[in-house]
Amino acid sequence: MNITLKQLSYFIALTEQRNFGRAAQVVHISQPALSVQIRTMETELGQALVERQARDIVLTPFGRQILAHARRVMAEMQGLQQVARWQGGLKGRLSLGVIPTIAPYILPAALEALRGADVSLDVEITEAKTDQLITGLRAGHLDAALMALPCGAGGLLEQPLFEDRFVLAGSPQRMAELGAGTDRLRPDDLGNSALLLLEDGHCLTDQALEICGRGRGHGRINMGASSLATLSKLVAAGFGLTLLPELAIESETRAAPGIQLHRFAPPEPARQIGLVRRETTKDEGWFQDLALALRDAGQALTAQVRGQKTA
Repeated sequence: MNITLKQLSYFIALTEQRNFGRAAQVVHISQPALSVQIRTMETELGQALVERQARDIVLTPFGRQILAHARRVMAEMQGLQQVARWQGGLKGRLSLGVIPTIAPYILPAALEALRGADVSLDVEITEAKTDQLITGLRAGHLDAALMALPCGAGGLLEQPLFEDRFVLAGSPQRMAELGAGTDRLRPDDLGNSALLLLEDGHCLTDQALEICGRGRGHGRINMGASSLATLSKLVAAGFGLTLLPELAIESETRAAPGIQLHRFAPPEPARQIGLVRRETTKDEGWFQDLALALRDAGQALTAQVRGQKTA
C-alpha cells in the first residue's frame, strides 16, 4: 500500500470543504488532479471513501474511518515539524491568527515586544473570524490564534491571557435618553434602545447579544457593521448604542470624537482573551513566550483605559 501524506491532506481538505472544486482551491491544485488523487487512494485502499453527488460529497462509513486515521497521522507530522522548528524557543517564522476585534488594537505593541526579544522572528499575521482561525489551526496553517475564550473546539489548548471589559458607547443624545440611574445601569436594562452590532459571524456579536439578553430576531438590533471602526462612527453619529471592548476604546474614540462612553455597574460584562494552539503541538517555550508578550500588551491597554474617566 502506498498512501502519501499529500494524499491524506487532499482527502482531509475534501471532507472539510465537501466539494471537489473548493477543496482543490484550498490545496492549490486543479479539480481533475484532486479527483485523480482521491481515486488513487480509493484504489490503494480497496474501497470508496466518498459518495460523489452533484455539488457535494458524503463520506462512506469506510471513509469516516480513514478520515480519523488521516487526521491522526497529519497531527503527528505537524507535531514532529513543530518540535524541530521551535527547538530552542521562539524564533524563525510564526504564523499567528487574530480575530478582527483584537488585531488592530493589540498587535502594534505586542509585535514590538516580540521583535525586541528576538529580532530574527518573522511574524505572519492572519486576521479572520473565529471559525476560520479554528480551521486554520486544525489544518496546520496557523501556529497559534488570539481570540475570545472559550473557542468551543476540540483538540485545541486554550491559554487565558487577560479580561477585556465592555463599555456602553453612544452619542450624548442617545445616552441622555437612557434617563436617570445610569450609574446602576446593567446591559439587560437597555430595554428597547437601538443596538448596533457587527455583522453575523463575529464572536463579539454573539457575546453582546448574550450580555444584553437579546435574540437575533429582536426588532431593535442592527447587525450590519463589518468593523469596530465603522460601528463606532455610526454610534457617534447617533444611529444607536453599542458595546465597545476596552481594547478598542483609545483608538476608536480618537477616530470618532463624538462618541460618549459609560461603564456598566459591577460586575462589568467582559470577554476573556486567550491564546489557542493545537494540543498536539509541542511547546518548547515559544508558546509561553508569545502568550506573555500578548498578555502584557493587552493588560497595559486595558489598564490604561480603566484609569480614564467615562460618563
